[in-house]
Amino acid sequence: MKKIYLTHCSKEKDPEFALTGEKVTPDRLYTSEGIQQFIKYCNEHSHYWAILSDRYGVVFRDDHIKWYNQPPDTVTEEDYERLLQSFITRLSFFDEVYFYHRPGETHPLFVRIIEAARAQGMKVSDFTQASMQKGE
Repeated sequence: MKKIYLTHCSKEKDPEFALTGEKVTPDRLYTSEGIQQFIKYCNEHSHYWAILSDRYGVVFRDDHIKWYNQPPDTVTEEDYERLLQSFITRLSFFDEVYFYHRPGETHPLFVRIIEAARAQGMKVSDFTQASMQKGE
């Protein structure tokens, strides 16, 4: 069974890359404590992981992207459709998706994408901080 662990992006990004325009992997771009803990947990447990970006859609751990500043509140309906398509297309190769809702940080945009993917038949399970603490 092919599984992937996924969480959403954050506004905290390494400002160094805003100035250079360099494309980097998500573990270098996103600096929020919640994302860094998620990445560390996944790496320690040999889980394949990705980030759901409000600009790029699904960003796998080996993908390279540029620094950006796009708050989820600015996502248009056209953007939403593109992000949902990215979610469904890029994750369709996995039997199970575990989505990590970071406490107090999950924007309704990401919840909407998850719910729409589930409605289209994707198996997306919630993954919580408690799950991480149990080592699941």
